Amino acid sequence: MSLSEQQIKTALEAAVDPNTGKNFIAAKAIKNLRIDGSDVAFDVELGYPAKTQHEAIRKQVIAAVKAVSGVGNVSANVTSKVVAHAVQMGVKLLPGVKNIIAVASGKGGVGKSTTAVNLALALAQEGANVGILDADIYGPSQPQMLGLAGRQPESLDGQSMEPLTAYGLQAMSIGFMVDVETPMVWRGPMVAQALDQLLGQTNWRDIDYLIVDMPPGTGDIQLSLAQKVPVTGAVIVTTPQDIALIDARKGLKMFEKVNIPILGIVENMSIHICSQCGHEEHIFGEGGGAQMCQDYGVEFLGSLPLEMSIREMADGGKPTVVGAPDSRTAEIYRAIARRVAIRIAEKAKDMSSKFPNIVVQNT
Repeated sequence: MSLSEQQIKTALEAAVDPNTGKNFIAAKAIKNLRIDGSDVAFDVELGYPAKTQHEAIRKQVIAAVKAVSGVGNVSANVTSKVVAHAVQMGVKLLPGVKNIIAVASGKGGVGKSTTAVNLALALAQEGANVGILDADIYGPSQPQMLGLAGRQPESLDGQSMEPLTAYGLQAMSIGFMVDVETPMVWRGPMVAQALDQLLGQTNWRDIDYLIVDMPPGTGDIQLSLAQKVPVTGAVIVTTPQDIALIDARKGLKMFEKVNIPILGIVENMSIHICSQCGHEEHIFGEGGGAQMCQDYGVEFLGSLPLEMSIREMADGGKPTVVGAPDSRTAEIYRAIARRVAIRIAEKAKDMSSKFPNIVVQNT
């Protein structure tokens, strides 16, 4: 009896993507299905980067198809394809950038910049082209965290800047242009203009995800960024502490007001494990991030421990994801990165490039 395409598709319907919870047929991930006698070959195209998961998924789908009676050799190729997704109405996409993710917090000191850089590095480790824009004009910390302090961007044409690179990331920050000890004594409009230039005058090269490390708060700068920048979605960083959560809620509502979807919440410093005795303690309280997600119907992306090594590695210019890639903390960052990318992949695609230009002429 010859194999039918439907038999293979039915078998693949029983295989569920461990990252999305959907089967590969429903997710429209199966491409180029070929049956030659008893041999079967096909491609699995994921809509999100998951390089560290490709081999496990390949084994999973091959096992599912091999369970079909009469199947001989099975070959499967797993790839990821990231596309541009829709942004706020009336805001154009940025040249060379498919998706922009704003990483924000209502208040400072919750580890937003550390989360942003590790999220960017985790997406890069999963196979995406990633950039990071340090939008914190008053307190830029990405140059230090990426080991790029003291470096300056080049301009090849005298008008635009080339991003600096570290660990495969393209990076831009006001910290590359000013001395580390020079305070930015600027009013809101000047800051908004500087951000506009950093974003629009950088030669971003074929970026799947641009992580924007937002300044803390919900003021003038955040609002102008949210209104002018084509943001695909926002990630809110908080600690379980009540005071941090009050401000994180304000940040969440600000994005809702300007129609930017919340991709989820990351709870930082959620638990401290004593390096001497292993005792676990919730220094900043417990369950606040999960409760906030429940209150607003948004996803809880994950929680990170309060660990000295996270701080030490970020300060030393080698954040956890690249400094200790096999650690449990690096795996948590990668899991959060995959969830963020999946949330974006599930959003509507950007179709603006498909629309024809309408030109009105007198004839």
